[in-house]
Amino acid sequence: MTNRRMFFTMLWGAVFRRRSRAMMAVIASLVGAATLFCLASVCVAVPRQMNEEMREYGANLIVTPSAASGKSQGIDSATMRAVTSLVTAGHSAKSAAYRYESVRVNSAPYTIAGVDAKSVRALNRHWNVTGDWSSAGNVMVGRDVADALGVKVGSRVAIAYRSSDAQTSDSAESDKQSSKSDPRMSDSGESDTKSAQNGSQMSDSAESDAQSAEGTEGTDGTEDTEDTGTDAQGAGEADAASRSAETGTHATENGRVSSDIMDTDGTEFRVSGIVDTGGNEDSIIYATTADVAKLAGSKRGADVVEYSVNAMGDDLNAIVDGINRNPNSAVKAQTVTRITSSDTRIIAMLQTLFWIVSLVVLVLTLVGVGTTISSIVSQRRNEIGLRKALGASSRAIGAEFTVESAIYGLIGGLFGTAIGYVLARILCVTVFDRALGFNWLLGIASLMLSMLIAVIASIPPVRRATRIDPAIVLREE
Repeated sequence: MTNRRMFFTMLWGAVFRRRSRAMMAVIASLVGAATLFCLASVCVAVPRQMNEEMREYGANLIVTPSAASGKSQGIDSATMRAVTSLVTAGHSAKSAAYRYESVRVNSAPYTIAGVDAKSVRALNRHWNVTGDWSSAGNVMVGRDVADALGVKVGSRVAIAYRSSDAQTSDSAESDKQSSKSDPRMSDSGESDTKSAQNGSQMSDSAESDAQSAEGTEGTDGTEDTEDTGTDAQGAGEADAASRSAETGTHATENGRVSSDIMDTDGTEFRVSGIVDTGGNEDSIIYATTADVAKLAGSKRGADVVEYSVNAMGDDLNAIVDGINRNPNSAVKAQTVTRITSSDTRIIAMLQTLFWIVSLVVLVLTLVGVGTTISSIVSQRRNEIGLRKALGASSRAIGAEFTVESAIYGLIGGLFGTAIGYVLARILCVTVFDRALGFNWLLGIASLMLSMLIAVIASIPPVRRATRIDPAIVLREE
């Protein structure tokens, strides 16, 4: 019998004839491989799936006009298409555009947003809407507006665009444009937005105390900056009145431009729904873009375009830099700090937990496999001594135990990887309601790691096996 044949014969006997010891080593490798593969799969899939879930809660990127002048015509269609192509070049994204104007309802100032209801609904699935979204001749009002006006779904309201509101708001627009900030990005942007809103309210100082109180009630909701879904709308409200200044002397298209602060007439709309988010949205009236254009008497671009991009961290920042570096875009892009920082913080916590648990599992696997191999060496001590007495080299004995340990790691890794994938799939379906595909690269890495851990764990007992003195062993017999 050749040495090679003898080697495989001894290896076969060690692995398959001593099943109890072999099972202990396989189980130790199996538990380690299953735990590590499950954690690794979840850590690879969770950031992507969590990012997709977070995208259901509003935008993480906003785009506004970059012109320093208060006479901006908003973001035109060509610019919007160019920006959208940049955003969606490597990532999927949803978008919604908002045009803001200052209007009057019962002589009190409010902000109306011209939107495409389908786009806004797809972008902000977390909005709690009672009734229907805005459509032609129908508006959706925020909860604060509904409470202030005492309206409900099905009520009718008269909305008037008032030119004097626009004429007194140029200074507020100038302050906002000079800061060139957004409330999503910093507190300074938030202050500028509030100042712009207050600029519109200051034009009503000649009104009665009751009217002033009513106007304040209509705009209090904009001071809530904790909502992470559409804080950019606060910046749009600051644009609303100043944008209207350009059209204050224009003829209207079925709308009504009024200069009388006591005038309660206007274009009549039906309240189709009430939105309740607990944020800035509750203080805004939502209508179709066409209805807002008719009301204001002119057509122009959007004040704010929101994007929910399936990207985060450096990828999202790269998109922002690409938009801002384009000298022909006439827009500026900003990330929604609260949402992006929340994403990063949660993912960092998950990754930290993964490394901690992985380290513990690695140590336990090393101990388990090492203890099992040590037990096998002790049990076969007499056999090792006899083989060395018959001429077997320490190298051959060490190689046999090393390969035996690698086989234990391979078998344990195969079953452990399969079990780990099942656990990870169940976890993803349960938590995220999404199936998890098998990552072949991760599976191969799991097998290789299991074998490596088993070999490393066998080093101390293999060294003891190669140092056994056959004379002492045979004398004990």
